Amino acid sequence: MTKALKPANPCILTINGGSSSIKFALFEAGDALQRILEGGIDRIGMPDATFRAKGLSPADNFSRLVTAPDHTVAVGTLMDWIEARGGHDGLSAVGHRVVHGGPKYSQPQRITPEMVEALHGLSPFDPEHLPEEILLTEAFHHRFPALPQVACFDTAFHHDLPRVARLLPIPRRYEEKGVRRYGFHGLSYAFLMKELAQLAGPEAAQGRVILAHLGNGASLAAVRDGKPVDTSMSFTPTAGVPMSTRSGDLDPGLIWYLARTEGLDDKRFNEMVNFQSGLLGISETSSDMRDLLGRETQDVRAAEAIALFCYQVKKWIGGFAAALGGLDTLVFAGGIGENAPVVRTRICDGLGFLGIELAEKQNAANAGVISVADSRVTVRVIRTDEEWMIANTVCGVLGFTIQKGQDHENKKGI
Repeated sequence: MTKALKPANPCILTINGGSSSIKFALFEAGDALQRILEGGIDRIGMPDATFRAKGLSPADNFSRLVTAPDHTVAVGTLMDWIEARGGHDGLSAVGHRVVHGGPKYSQPQRITPEMVEALHGLSPFDPEHLPEEILLTEAFHHRFPALPQVACFDTAFHHDLPRVARLLPIPRRYEEKGVRRYGFHGLSYAFLMKELAQLAGPEAAQGRVILAHLGNGASLAAVRDGKPVDTSMSFTPTAGVPMSTRSGDLDPGLIWYLARTEGLDDKRFNEMVNFQSGLLGISETSSDMRDLLGRETQDVRAAEAIALFCYQVKKWIGGFAAALGGLDTLVFAGGIGENAPVVRTRICDGLGFLGIELAEKQNAANAGVISVADSRVTVRVIRTDEEWMIANTVCGVLGFTIQKGQDHENKKGI
């Protein structure tokens, strides 16, 4: 993008838009898919919005406050920076994480005006993410109209779930309108399955696998013969296990009860279950597992939030083991899954009947394999990389050639 960094090989920019952030990374597709830059704009809509970047060039390492009252201004700031570094001449394509593909989009595709129109129609499926993600694609097209853009759908991994897992037990007519279990974190799960095959061999990846992506958003997926069998998130990412601020599964009757007793309308209920619940709702202090672990001995609310999280994840592991007919590999990923040994210990405690037995020292060290040598189930910690998966997907869609696949050292960060 600057003259010093203009590569001879294809260069892919990945964009991962959240409700209050835009994360980006830059990859060069040569012998391996190498990350040469990463960063983001965080706390969009707040006075202390921050633009940060880290790259191979010292000039690309910075963190500074920016004015970003909304995503429109934030993406403008990002594109201004791209142009200031030499324009888009060094870019070959942009890959976008799109959270929801609805019933129509089951594969990554190049973004067209027709797709953008269809995504606008899908916005009611995910009003928390899709509008901002559409805005990002439109902003890049307006500034760089000749630059190819690819949509990488987070629901695609789960698109072909068995029908019994897809169906929701509500009147059948809603299925015709696209109401079904979709599942999310699909880019992470696709990456984890690639890594599992590379680390443990194709036989392990074809076995009975449970993937636990545990971070601010948390979900689990059951995979057998390399294909998804079930997943904890459902029609929206709010379902499944409790998360940082999302409730996970709830009794549907709670909606009617709170409407009658507290006058809670649909908008306020949605805000409650997505932004005020989960770890934050139970602890009443923090949505961050690290904070809660630091104060659990002094604050029963923090201890209960952690206990509820671990208990619910444990239940989903047991349920998915039943769906799979047993278990060969359990993978922990995500910010909590990769970095919280005590949480992994509490989740796995009592699962010896499934063949899960952790090795204390390896678990404490966040080692790649954290189960004992003779454990019937291999328990792994794999660092997920959604940005790498987006870039790799873009290469596949646009026909860019990568000779060696993944650059393992670079994947862990610049």
